[in-house]
Amino acid sequence: MVPIGGTGRAATSPPPSEAQGRRKARSQKRGQPSEPAGDSVFCCAVPAAFSIVVFVQPPGRGHLPHDIPLWVDPHREIYFITINCRERFRNQLALAGVAEQLFETVRHRQEKFLWWPYLFLLMPDHVHALLSFPPSDKPIRRIVTQWKEWTAKTIDIAWQEDFFEHRLRHDGSRRQKADYILENPVRQKLVSRPEDWPHVHFGDGKRPFID
Repeated sequence: MVPIGGTGRAATSPPPSEAQGRRKARSQKRGQPSEPAGDSVFCCAVPAAFSIVVFVQPPGRGHLPHDIPLWVDPHREIYFITINCRERFRNQLALAGVAEQLFETVRHRQEKFLWWPYLFLLMPDHVHALLSFPPSDKPIRRIVTQWKEWTAKTIDIAWQEDFFEHRLRHDGSRRQKADYILENPVRQKLVSRPEDWPHVHFGDGKRPFID
C-alpha cells in the first residue's frame, strides 16, 4: 500500500508525543518504519478500474481516562508533591510552549495509569501537584524522578535534585492543599482569580470549587 494525498487538510503534523517518540524509537531499532504522526490515507490496487481508499486513524492520545480508576483511594492514596526548578525566580515553566509539553507528559502517565493527577499546576519556577499512585512495587520517588529525568531530557528543564512529598490522610487536608495550590498564582500576583491561571491540569477535566 502506498500513501496518497487529497485529504484537503494541511500536510503538516503536530510534533510527536512522548508515547509516539518511544514507539518510533522502538520501530527504528527493529528496522521497521515508524507510525505516522497524523491521519494517513492508503490506496490499494484492485482489478479493473476500481480503487479503494481507506482512511486510517493511527492510535494517538484519544480521550483521556477521565473516570477515576478503581485503584484510587482518596482517603489513603493522595500525595502533595512540590518540584522546584534549579534556578529560582525566573519563569521557565509558565510558558505556553513549555507548559503544553509538560502537560503532555502528565497526560501520558495518566493514560498509562502510572499516576492519577487530581491537580497539576505549573508556577514559573516550580510545580505543585496532588497525585495518587496505583498499588505497585515501584516506589513513588522513582516514578516522580523518572518524570523529572524525561522532562529534563526532552524539554530541557533543569530541576532541583530532590523534591517534596507529603501524604495527605484526610479529606480536609486534601481540600486545604487544593485550595493552597489553586490560590498560588493569586498570591504571587500573577492573576486576580484562580480560574484565570491557564497552566493547570485536572485528571477528570473538572476544576474543583474553592469554598
